[in-house]
Amino acid sequence: MKHSLTKLSLIALLIVPSGCSIKHMAVDMVGDALAGSGTTFASDNDPELIRDAVPFSLKLMESLLAETPNHEGLLTATASGFTQYAYAFVQQDADMLHDTDLQRSRKLQARAKKLFLRGRDYGLRGLEVSHKGFRDKLENDPMTAVADMKKSDVPLLYWTAAAWVAAIASDKTDSYLISDLPKVDALVQRALALDEPYDHGALESLMITYETVRQGAEGDPYERAKKRFERAVDLSKEAQAGPYVSYAEAVDIPTEKRAEFLHMLETALAIDPDVHPEFRLANLIMQERARWLKSRVDDYFLPPLNEN
Repeated sequence: MKHSLTKLSLIALLIVPSGCSIKHMAVDMVGDALAGSGTTFASDNDPELIRDAVPFSLKLMESLLAETPNHEGLLTATASGFTQYAYAFVQQDADMLHDTDLQRSRKLQARAKKLFLRGRDYGLRGLEVSHKGFRDKLENDPMTAVADMKKSDVPLLYWTAAAWVAAIASDKTDSYLISDLPKVDALVQRALALDEPYDHGALESLMITYETVRQGAEGDPYERAKKRFERAVDLSKEAQAGPYVSYAEAVDIPTEKRAEFLHMLETALAIDPDVHPEFRLANLIMQERARWLKSRVDDYFLPPLNEN
């Protein structure tokens, strides 16, 4: 890690007005390094350290994008970074403060929404790089807009859709955003068609929540969400807490399944984050949410019938 940071620092020193081609080459090198740095964060065991570190990384990526606006890897990393930071460190805080500090919670909720939309916009920019005119097509005919996407586009399709879904979920009163659901659906369905197992079931995990608000799909939304959950667990080899927490929130609360809700959260909490380092940070963050949800079980459900 020390050597990689030293290398990055040396490269950064080259970013001076000493010649356009050298400057752009240096920016591309730093961009490539940052675009591939996600695994370092993903395996970290200290969420608070990452909370403090990520804003600097995001602003650095934005600065580099000002120099190389069409760096697809950097656009993908920036879309991913803003989306994950907003969910893990802003949305979570907003939710947890709702009962004790409503004013602060609302401010954080508004901030999370803006960050999600920022991530979405970087994703849309990335898709536009290799598919000129994509954004205009998406406005007019979403399914046609995604028709020529390839498997290599799936990361951008995923992060753009994930940010968009999160933004919609963060403000269900925004009718303008809700009207974007057909665009989100086009992105998600194309990604699933191209690479359904993507990133250990990330798409299927996203679909657990999305199925409950998806428009125009056949059948019971909660049954569809259950199938997505089962597939996500299978693809992740039962090593990720996320699908269990998502299912507990998106399905068990609205269907009033208290026992299953607790079982899902306990299963998520039983996962050892150190067994699969590549999921460590995500598991720690989702387990924190699982503990918070479990502490509020009586706010979501009536007491069980056999309870005195």
